[in-house]
Amino acid sequence: MTTVQIKSDSGNDTIDIIKTAIDAELKRLELGLQRTERQIAKFEDEYNIPSETFLSQFAAEDMKNGDPEYIAWAGELKIREKILADINRLKEIQYVTK
Repeated sequence: MTTVQIKSDSGNDTIDIIKTAIDAELKRLELGLQRTERQIAKFEDEYNIPSETFLSQFAAEDMKNGDPEYIAWAGELKIREKILADINRLKEIQYVTK
């Protein structure tokens, strides 16, 4: 959990602005996650395997397009991992005002 303490002379307007900005970032991340999930699904459909199998059993030589395709799939999986971590961190934020 992350606690954000906000001190402001202008009342609750500041916390509303911060919450709105964080909500906007969450929406942006969720859109990015959807895009990444679609890319991952394309690879899984094309090779008819889950990403976990790809990571544990495949090498670039096993891919139709070699290194670029392997890097693209592995990259999308890393991006998904990062986006999910960021989303979880932002959703855990609790606000404290003084």
